[in-house]
Parts: sequence; C-alpha cells; structure tokens
Amino acid sequence: MPRPGLRRLRSPRLWAPAGAVLAAGAVTAVALTAGARPAAPAAADGLPHTTVEISPGDCGRGWDHPRPGLQVFDLRNSSSRAAEVYLRGAHGGPVHGEVEGIGPGTTRPLRVRLGAGAYAFTCLPDDANAVTGPVVRVTGGGPAGPAAAPITQHDLIGPALDYQAWVGGGLADLVRRTGALRAAVAGGDLPAARAAWLPAHLAYERLGAAYGEFGDADREINGTTAGLAGGVRDPAFTGFHRVEYGLWHGEPAAGLRGPAAALDGAVRALRDSWAQARMDPAALGLRAHEILENTAQAELTGRTDYGSGSNLATARANLDGTRAVLARLRPLLTTRYPQLPELERELDRTERLLDGFRRAGRWTPLDRLTRADRQRTNAAVGDLVERLAPVATLCDPRRTV
Repeated sequence: MPRPGLRRLRSPRLWAPAGAVLAAGAVTAVALTAGARPAAPAAADGLPHTTVEISPGDCGRGWDHPRPGLQVFDLRNSSSRAAEVYLRGAHGGPVHGEVEGIGPGTTRPLRVRLGAGAYAFTCLPDDANAVTGPVVRVTGGGPAGPAAAPITQHDLIGPALDYQAWVGGGLADLVRRTGALRAAVAGGDLPAARAAWLPAHLAYERLGAAYGEFGDADREINGTTAGLAGGVRDPAFTGFHRVEYGLWHGEPAAGLRGPAAALDGAVRALRDSWAQARMDPAALGLRAHEILENTAQAELTGRTDYGSGSNLATARANLDGTRAVLARLRPLLTTRYPQLPELERELDRTERLLDGFRRAGRWTPLDRLTRADRQRTNAAVGDLVERLAPVATLCDPRRTV
C-alpha cells in the first residue's frame, strides 16, 4: 500500500510492453451511426476509423471491411449497461487491445495494429455473460502489435498462495528482529538498539507486496508523520519511524520503551492474524509495480528519513520485495512479456548500483550522494517502474465468461 500522502498510480490497461503505439485511450464520447462503413482517415490522427457495435445482441457488428496496419475502432455501446471490450485472436486467442468502462450510449476508441490473421471482439457487459462477435479475417500487411493471452483470477491463486506463505516466513523473521530491538531499548542500550533497528525495518520493507493486505497495521507499524497535525510529537506517530526518530535524535531510552513495545506488539499481532488472511490474487501484479513506484516517491526523495539515513538500504530491500513477487508471477509472464529478460537484467544492474552505496557495513545517506550518483539512482529506479507497469497490466485478471 502506498505510504500516506503518496500518490497511487493505477497502471493503464495497455498492451504495450515495449513502448509500442497500441493504447486503449479515453476521449470525449461522440455519437456515431451504428453499423457505419469505415470512415475516411480522421483529421486529428490520420488513421482509418471503423465504428463497431458492442451491445450484447450486436457485438462486433460494423467491422465489414477488415484491413491490416495501425487503425482505430470506435466502440459504440448502444446497450443500457456499461461494458468492457476485448479484441482477441479468434477462438480465444491473445488479447490485442481492450477498453473498459464504456458507458451506455457512448463511444470510445481502441487503437491497434493488426497483421494477417483471424480476430473477434468480445463484449463483456456489467452483470451479464460475455458475448463474442463474428470472426473477421485480415489479410496482408506487416506484423501485428503486441498481444498476450489473458490472465484469469484462477491463474493467480497459486502464485498468491505461495507468496502468502513466503510472507508468513518473513513475518516470523520480523518478529524476531523487532523483539531484539525492543530488548535493546528496554535494557537502555541505545547503540545496540540503533544497530537492531535497521535489520528489523528492512525485514518489514521486504514484504512490500503485502502492504495492501496489512490494512491499518501498516500505518501502525510503518507510518510516517504525513497528515499528523503534531508531526513527530503527535501521539498517532508510531512504529518504526517513531522509534527511528527517537534513536537518532537523542531521546532517552525511557521515552522509547513505550513506542518500541507498541511496535513489537503490533508486529506480533500482525504475524498472528496473517494465518487467517487471504490475499487478493488480483493485486499481486499491481503491487509488483507499486513497490518501486513508492520507492521512487518516498525513499529516493528522503521523505521517510527520520534520522537513520537508511533510505538507500530501504530501496535495496524494496528491490528484494519486488523480486519476491516476480518470482511467483514468472511462470505467467514468461510467455506473455517478451521484455521480461530485460527487466531482470535491469533489476540486477540496479541491485549492483545500490549495493555499491554500502561500504564497511554502512549505507551512504541519501544526502551524501554525489549529484551523478543521485541521478543514476533515480534513473535506474525510474526505469524499473516503467518496465514493471506492463506486469501490472498483464496480471490484471480478465473476464473470460
């Protein structure tokens, strides 16, 4: 779950993993004649347009003159309920494009590049069965744009269960490390507490994809002062960052015993409740993208530094968390995301870059980086965020019936 005060970006549903031109974009709805013949190239985009009906009774009607190449289908919903639409290879083939949330009586564009082959529109009205239109054959032309077999909710159940079990093991390690932190504070050994704080915090940060399932516990364990009127003195400021602030701002052990004990209790409660939790399989792909998106917004801006100077260490832990999610999704992505090997190489490169900021067991504080290193780090993480966006899109479950 994004940190409080951070912007959560919902990945657009595009079939464009390599910067392709394919996109399902929303524009102001316009009224078009049902079943119209292909229009002349539109002045605005210079592309041929075809109006296609997406109502349950006429799904795909209007595509009478198929052609290869880049083009726009104007999808007209003449029914009384909203719908989403897929353009797929015939007979359950891969998805070449989609538009969701087409309201009754409105028209939305779908821009695709088609090659030779057989295609059909599938119309999915809200609260109704899917309807597949007639098969249309396209001849000639160059290769089609990107396409991928749809992933269903059922496909994601296994990866989600495996990931949930992995999180359970991570929570057990987190409890052990947080207990060591609490013991050091309780014993008044603040140097030992500072040494214990970072391993405990990183153990939590590696569980990044589970944040959305932790609910209010995430704010209790890892919240910041964002939105708190009292800032660092606000009673609602709790968890790792509350303890961090005290440890690196000269607060005596007596003042930190309560926050450390509360953190330890919250972590143990989370571990105990996790066995009954049920992760939403549909969220796994989106979280793979969100982890490093939040890293760019929070860690690489220093917004979550309360004295330890450990933002780069946290970014490195977030990288581990991203890999943990991708490992579960990899069997689904291998045949759907051609750029997966490039993504994995960039993960390796960014890992080496971040590891270079740890010397003699100590992480370089963000504000001590040279300008060149800061730019390299921002660029590397930003590139990964872009490469992970298609993972969120591809793993967004599609309806098949």
